[in-house]
Amino acid sequence: MKYMLLIRPDDDYTDGVPEDMVRRTEAWVAEVTARGIRLEGAALRPPAESTGVRRRAGKVVTTDGPFAESKEQMGGFDLIDCRDLDEAIEIASKHPVAEFGMVEIRAIVEDLRE
Repeated sequence: MKYMLLIRPDDDYTDGVPEDMVRRTEAWVAEVTARGIRLEGAALRPPAESTGVRRRAGKVVTTDGPFAESKEQMGGFDLIDCRDLDEAIEIASKHPVAEFGMVEIRAIVEDLRE
């Protein structure tokens, strides 16, 4: 089953991600990739560089971030393919951000009609 891991650090890293965190994350990526579980993933640019898009009455409306209503910022994502939720939890628990932030696990819907 495929799961999206939403990486939510408690720190916005305005001064850049500490080198130790970069090394630990690279090690996690290497391990999960070597196991054939990680399919895709990336870090995201800061929330201040985000753009919200809405369509209202046929018009596209954009809003520059960051968005005040966002309580937690997403720092990145990883798409994984696991046997089950237990394996996804094991993988997510080893991500460095799980120590001081949160790694949210969301199952992928393969067919919108389900």
